[in-house]
Amino acid sequence: MNRVIVDLRISADELLRYYRGQAGLVSCRARDGRRVRFPASLLRPYVERDGIYGSFLIRYSDQGKFQQIDKIPG
Repeated sequence: MNRVIVDLRISADELLRYYRGQAGLVSCRARDGRRVRFPASLLRPYVERDGIYGSFLIRYSDQGKFQQIDKIPG
């Protein structure tokens, strides 16, 4: 299984775009420099009042299929 770590800072206002359907994918740069895109819906368990802030470990298969996302200590 492959994995990548991303650091996210998504404000509550920006999250509204995802909920309104104006944006469906989160696009960010991983710590190793790779560009990562994934469905915003994967972050729902991590939404707080002020938005989404923190570091996340994303695991995916050798075929590039999403497996799991977990919040990790920064």
